[in-house]
This record gives sequence, C-alpha cells and structure tokens, in this order.
Amino acid sequence: MNKRFFVTFLVGSAMLAASCNSGGIRRNPGKIYAPDMTYSRAYDAYTENPVTANGLTSQEPVPGTIARGHALPLHLTAADTSAYYALQSPYKFTEAEMTEGTRLYNIYCGICHGDKLDGNGPLYKDGAGPFAAAPANLKGGAAYLNMTIGKMYYAVVYGKNVMGSYASQLNVKQRWQVLAYIKKVQSKNGGAPFTLDAEAGATTATANTAKDTAAAKPAMKTDSAVAKK
Repeated sequence: MNKRFFVTFLVGSAMLAASCNSGGIRRNPGKIYAPDMTYSRAYDAYTENPVTANGLTSQEPVPGTIARGHALPLHLTAADTSAYYALQSPYKFTEAEMTEGTRLYNIYCGICHGDKLDGNGPLYKDGAGPFAAAPANLKGGAAYLNMTIGKMYYAVVYGKNVMGSYASQLNVKQRWQVLAYIKKVQSKNGGAPFTLDAEAGATTATANTAKDTAAAKPAMKTDSAVAKK
C-alpha cells in the first residue's frame, strides 16, 4: 500500500471523526458538576406532576396563609350588613398616609362626590354634567356626617345604588385611607371627632407617660424625706 495514501487515509478518518463528534452524532459532555442545573428537573406551571398529591404542579396556598402585604380576611359576605356596619378601621394613619388617602379619593371618588365632598363632581357639574341627579353630598347632612365608617366601607366594597363596587380598584388599606380622609373632612363640618390620626395618638400616649412620670416624682421625694427622718 502506498505510504502517502495510508497517511492521507488516517488524517481523513481523524477529521471525519472530529466533524461527526462536533456535529452531534456522538457527544460526550464529560463530567457534570451539577447535573440538575444542566438538565432541569423543574415542572412547568399548570402541568401534571407525579410528585404532588393531587397530580398538579401549581398548588393552592396553605389554608389560613395571607399573601405578603395583604390584610387579614374578614370572612364576611354581602349579606353580613350588620357586621360590616359595625366595623372600625384597623389602621391609624400618619400625615403621609392621609395625604395618600386624599389622592386616592380624588382619583376614584372625586369625579362623582367632588373634591370638596359636596356631590358636585365633574359628572354632575351643577347640573350641566352627564349625571341628571347630584351624587351624595358627604358633608351636607346628618345622614352622611353621622354614617358609620363601616357602612361606608360596605358601600366601597359592594357598591350602593348607582355607585359601583371599588373593591378591585382599592386594596383593604387604601379603602380605609380614603374613608379616613372623608371622616377627617366630616369632622370639620359637624361630624364626629376624627380618631384615626396615628401621630395624634402617639402624642397623646407620650403626654400621658409624662404625666404619670411627673406624678410619681413627688411620691418618691416624700418617701426619701420620710426615710431621712
């Protein structure tokens, strides 16, 4: 056999083998440090899963758990009107949170009830707007000035008369923020005193602590004086 032909044959065979390996006909990736990173064992959402008890990859939340940032559920329905009307705000708001409540009111409520809460929003506009009848004047009468905040909350969640529900637009805290703003305005127009100010509550608590401390000091002096005698 011609020596040159033999060398050419060997070189050609080696090149062919190399090209076959690089083309995927035969592939040896070698050692893999973390095979689960290379070959994923994850299951896609909404697919069958042989690992879980119900055979589904996507699982429901554990009963009783609450998503981060969400409030405790009320477990009340639209039929539980008495329970809703008796609700009180679980929050007290800082000045910044009250400012946010004002902003949310102007976005979702002011178009009907007006930025002054007088029912003369853009949709009524002194009778020149699209609405034939004026929305509720939230500071114009005892019925609204004295309405419980829980009853207002019920209206926000389920709607009232021609007013629709705003449960999908406002989360739990935002609803109470809006209502706190309304109650603060009402308190300045003949309504009950406003009690949802967190900073005022903190000031009161500090003042009470100072009073208690001051009251205790004379007693301590008296005891010392008695001890000296």
